[in-house]
Amino acid sequence: MANSKRDLFQKRRLRVRNKLRKMNSGRVRLSVFRSNKNISVQLIDDVAGVTLAAASSLEKDLGVVGKNNVEAAAKVGAAIAERAKQAGVEECYFDRGGYLYHGRVKALADAAREGGLKF
Repeated sequence: MANSKRDLFQKRRLRVRNKLRKMNSGRVRLSVFRSNKNISVQLIDDVAGVTLAAASSLEKDLGVVGKNNVEAAAKVGAAIAERAKQAGVEECYFDRGGYLYHGRVKALADAAREGGLKF
């Protein structure tokens, strides 16, 4: 029996998360969630179990509400990089979840790198 699209997504998500867990050296995790309309990202400290910073395309002050495109993802990436600096975070691991590193996810990562985050 063939795997469903959701099963394949879950396999990719767990594979990525397990690789990050193996190489974790106390760095925080930059976790991405992408829906059909929006994208959001969180800086998570897994040791303490807290979210240090977050950004989403649903935030009014970013001016991207209603846009489900690459430019909106880039603005969210720049916002999380700025908030990471305020939280004192310079290095993190990029947890793309089960999403392919393409399109909006790639735009978010590139904008976060340009903003000063290292991963």
